[in-house]
Amino acid sequence: MQDAKDILFRMNSYGKGSVPFLFIIDFDIKKPKIYRIDELQENGICAQIGNLNLKPESGGNLSSFHFGKKPVSFERYMKAFRKVMNAVELGDTFLTNLTFPTEIETKLKLQDIYLSSEAKYKLLYKDKFVVFSPEPFIRITENLISSFPMKGTIDSAIKDAGKCLMESEKEKSEHNTIVDLIRNDLSMVAEKVRVKRFRYMEKIKTLDKGLLQTSSEISGELPKNWKGNIGDIVFRLLPAGSISGAPKKKTCEIIKDAENYDRGFFTGIFGYFDGESLDSAVMIRFIEKQGEKMFFKSGGGITSMSKAKEEYEEMIDKVYLPFAQ
Repeated sequence: MQDAKDILFRMNSYGKGSVPFLFIIDFDIKKPKIYRIDELQENGICAQIGNLNLKPESGGNLSSFHFGKKPVSFERYMKAFRKVMNAVELGDTFLTNLTFPTEIETKLKLQDIYLSSEAKYKLLYKDKFVVFSPEPFIRITENLISSFPMKGTIDSAIKDAGKCLMESEKEKSEHNTIVDLIRNDLSMVAEKVRVKRFRYMEKIKTLDKGLLQTSSEISGELPKNWKGNIGDIVFRLLPAGSISGAPKKKTCEIIKDAENYDRGFFTGIFGYFDGESLDSAVMIRFIEKQGEKMFFKSGGGITSMSKAKEEYEEMIDKVYLPFAQ
């Protein structure tokens, strides 16, 4: 069984030898995985990341399907929301990413969803879960490390949606907090850390609507021998700030108490080292198979300005399939 120390050692070893590999790390860092590229197919793993594009042999049939949502009750959400807001009022957290699993109804298989999804990053792990993530974690090219935290979401169909998103004091505060957190995180592994692009907007396609989201780009300089320390760099930055909160350690304790379910690989990360560069993604937009049922895990950031009903609706809005219309 692979453990965190073994994964970290192998990441450093492969990096030093310029051996391409894929890694998958769960939120609690209890079940991390690492595979050389020649081991992916035999382990039932497909991925689209960087210059790697490995597809399943079958799937992608969308001739007729239903996609229904059965989210947790507002009462259950509200109970967790109150715990988070209490922690905010006590000053234990400034931003907490609160998530829940939504049961979905569909006849699609995970392979179908993987093949039909439009996303920057995609991962199919055996017949257990599929990810179609829009959010990078870190990228390393030459000696430059960059992170792209994504915070702030709105339905693009809302009148003046872009203006509403950019001018929202709640969304500004949430985004500023994450940018500060990621800048501090990168400073632990890099020098000359700076914000290169602040709060730019992107549109994400869904099956029934469009979403607008804001991101920032933060970069720093690594030493020339970074390849031999890939594992140390990645593990030092976990968990991703955008899906935990600030301050990170205390907020993760609040998350466990409030959510009361196992995130598993959801909100973990996966990445690909091609021998020269590293690209990785946060595992959001995540569907997991549990027995005969499927669950889409989603959530959003809670701050002192959050309103329970709006956060609950945002969590549900993020349950979607990013298929071409």
